[in-house]
Amino acid sequence: MNNLLIMPLLVPLVTAVVLIFFNRQIRLQKWISGLSALANVGVAGYLVHVVRQEGIQTLNMGGWAAPYGIVFVADMFAALLVLTTTIVSAACLYYAFGSIGKEREKFYFYPFFQFLIVGVIGSFLTGDIFNLFVCFEVMLISSYALIVLGGTKKQLRESLKYILINIISSALFVASVAYLYAVVGTLNMAHLSVRVAEAGQGGVLTTISVLFLIVFGLKAGLFLYFWLPGSYKVPPAAITAVFGGLLTKVGLYAIIRTFTLIFYHDPYITHTLIGWLAAATMLLGVIGAIAYWDIHRILIYNIVAAVGFIAFGLAAANQAALEGAIYYLVHDMIVKALLFLLGGTIIAYTGTATIKEMGGLMRTRPVLGWMFFIAAMALVGVPPLSGFIGKLLIVEGGLQAGFYWITGIGLLTSLLILYSMMRIFMNVFWGVPKRPLSEPKKGTGWLLLPASCLVILTIVLGLGAEWIYPYVNQAGETLLNPDQYIQAVLKE
Repeated sequence: MNNLLIMPLLVPLVTAVVLIFFNRQIRLQKWISGLSALANVGVAGYLVHVVRQEGIQTLNMGGWAAPYGIVFVADMFAALLVLTTTIVSAACLYYAFGSIGKEREKFYFYPFFQFLIVGVIGSFLTGDIFNLFVCFEVMLISSYALIVLGGTKKQLRESLKYILINIISSALFVASVAYLYAVVGTLNMAHLSVRVAEAGQGGVLTTISVLFLIVFGLKAGLFLYFWLPGSYKVPPAAITAVFGGLLTKVGLYAIIRTFTLIFYHDPYITHTLIGWLAAATMLLGVIGAIAYWDIHRILIYNIVAAVGFIAFGLAAANQAALEGAIYYLVHDMIVKALLFLLGGTIIAYTGTATIKEMGGLMRTRPVLGWMFFIAAMALVGVPPLSGFIGKLLIVEGGLQAGFYWITGIGLLTSLLILYSMMRIFMNVFWGVPKRPLSEPKKGTGWLLLPASCLVILTIVLGLGAEWIYPYVNQAGETLLNPDQYIQAVLKE
């Protein structure tokens, strides 16, 4: 049964390799990619079921027992994120079928897309911190290719910034891993937790933990997000949706995993620092969201604000806050991808990304309008939609931890996010059209189908919270009690 653990990673990997040999047969690539994506949703769903019934699953690659070999680990936290990744990536893939265009398709769009998913899922499942670096690089190299497909001047300019920042963060990642190995002599995450506890998280290890926070913060957009707005604005909607829904969340996952499993012994320094960074990120994110009239930039800055809010849940580090961070992380992966898909559809119909130049779209595209409204309300956290439960738990955890001022900032940012989303809704869908509607390309009628699946899921995550909460609770217990993870991996 443990071999099931690696299947969500193997399915896109094998698919990507197969697609390379059919790069000119676009129709066949779509069929293979589409079936593979649906199959992986089923595999990931079954993995969640197995973890729920049987507990944490581990797989020692090559038969080498941890901590000597490479180990993959699926606790409920990782399993939930893997399932969410397969769902979001499937929706974005099907959206790409009607929007990405033949010019990008014939230059290996689908293989690179699959390799990107390999890196994301591998990052969630690995139990080795150097292997986490390898999975990060698989994800990033694929994203480099996807961000430049099309070859426009804007893409090339922003991709240079994106690649440079990630090369710097990757170099710092390797240096941090080297320092950590020099101090404790292991790279297995569970064994690292034991060794750090034995050594005591003193000045050297706390400094190393801050280095990891900088690395993962760069990748997540936690305070160090200056590269993100321009880089995420230039690719097509399907690619931006994958980036916004998944890539920053891998960085967040790495922060949460690292500071609940390895560096949790000196929370006064590390978690207080995370709290300050979370507050600053929330404020800067919403300031950007209300400052711009470009639909892309508004949504991108809302990514930044959400990163800060989830990091606040980690800073509070109690049961309610961590459960809220998990719930909100799953919600945010879905709703951010959904909003970028809907934003891409709006631009396809209006021919512009500036909301001042739009208007009256509700008359001709009411389904699109109400889908965007539901997604916006879910993002803000209006009950009973998906964002409400996670936001409520994080606020409760923040108050329990005594972080009253950060909790106040979180509530203030929610109101400003509501303002930013209603500004889009009112300018785009109501009033009088300010310019003729563009006639979308053939096949764009398909675009609302994958987006509608994500809309339904946001509603289910809210209305079905009583059914979903036991899974989130199990994930939260593992983060609160790292001994569960350690015993599962090291068999102690």
